[in-house]
Amino acid sequence: MWFRRDLRAFDHAALHHALVQARQDGGAVYCAFVYDTPILDELPRDDRRVAFIHASLAELAAELEGLGGHLLARHGDARTVIPALAEALNAGAVYVNADYDPAAIARDATVAAALEQAGRAFHAYKDQVIFEKSEVLSQAGRPLTVFTPYKNAWLKQRNLDPQVLAPWHVDPHAAQLAPGRSTLPALAEIGFDEVDLAAVGVTPGMQGGAEAFEAFLPKLAAYGTARDYPAVPGTSQLSLHLRFGTVSVRHLLRTVGELAERGAAGDGGAIWVSELIWREFYQQILFHFPYVVRSSFKPVYDKVEWESGPEADELFAAWCEGRTGYPLVDAAMLQLNRTGFMHNRLRMVTASFLVKDLGIDWRRGEAYFALKLNDYELASNNGGWQWAASSGCDAQPFFRIFNPVTQSQKFDADGSFIKHFLPQLATLTAKEIHAPWLAPGKAPDYPAPIVQHDVARQRTLARYAVVKAGAGV
Repeated sequence: MWFRRDLRAFDHAALHHALVQARQDGGAVYCAFVYDTPILDELPRDDRRVAFIHASLAELAAELEGLGGHLLARHGDARTVIPALAEALNAGAVYVNADYDPAAIARDATVAAALEQAGRAFHAYKDQVIFEKSEVLSQAGRPLTVFTPYKNAWLKQRNLDPQVLAPWHVDPHAAQLAPGRSTLPALAEIGFDEVDLAAVGVTPGMQGGAEAFEAFLPKLAAYGTARDYPAVPGTSQLSLHLRFGTVSVRHLLRTVGELAERGAAGDGGAIWVSELIWREFYQQILFHFPYVVRSSFKPVYDKVEWESGPEADELFAAWCEGRTGYPLVDAAMLQLNRTGFMHNRLRMVTASFLVKDLGIDWRRGEAYFALKLNDYELASNNGGWQWAASSGCDAQPFFRIFNPVTQSQKFDADGSFIKHFLPQLATLTAKEIHAPWLAPGKAPDYPAPIVQHDVARQRTLARYAVVKAGAGV
């Protein structure tokens, strides 16, 4: 059993199937994880995600040992490590949960081919989503590229087959786990530094996921409203755990469904489920249209002429470092840089600012988020950025441009979120803090705006209009 983005020992599709098959064959299941160097070699030594994985693996190893098994962790290129490990263990098959990123699909194809050549099987199962690949299609049998029809079809299919939420049990079959001693390298051995995850409010592993979900459930009913305010702890904080599979999406949906049946989920329950469906919507978009990794979903937008050169590079650096002169944007970027988390409302605001105020290619912002976000997931990150840039499927119209001041006034009215990350603005009033340049002399340590929003808005409308006109749209 090769763990990847499914770091738990419960409700686990591939582990369940491996154990059941081993029971039928009279065999045993070895559990493995690979610190995959093609991925890790691109990351900084203090990457929080690697520290999260490392701590989650330690918990997983202890859990497997409690069930009678162990975990073998390796460091290297998974394309060669997994076939070699299967040979060393004389394993008849490798079991995994499917991954839908293009690079992961290519990696798995290479591993499967090497295993097949050696007379071994490769079995992949659905686990990180409820519906995968082509399981939710239009009536004409095509991928759905607008969210609402996808959501309606997703809900209809779930209601027709409630078993899609049934758990894949592990404990009853745990006797088939191969006994042994876990081998986990220290972070330093794989080239990474220790990171204080608690300092940024992160509890790793299955325990962290369970705690986050339990803390969120009392807030579920109010989620629809509370989720928009970055100073309010109204979100689930589960995106990181969904990313690395320390929670089961089936368990989350079963629990919320049970609350809804008792009338205890409120409007927030349905809205939160919609957010989980958005996650799957972007996963199937990436699977069916892998070109979105480098290109616009709507090809016409690849003709947009983005700002470039030294001036654009300086604007981009100011955005990255949180010194644009727009407090909500800067506070959001500082939150990202310091903690690896950014509130979803602020992801939209900062993305819109980079693309439509600064005129900078969305791919640059997407890459920066990919480097910094603890919960980075290619499908959702790409989908969100293309939504903001109006180049994606079901994206906002190009003429919808967030005003960073009015967004600040609406969603951080008293400036409490801003003041937390920008203490130099602490003396400003609730009226002044959203546009400090209108309060001369009161924030001498805070930069002036690097762009005038109204002027930038007109430039953006012209930039997109040229492309639309040229395409005859």
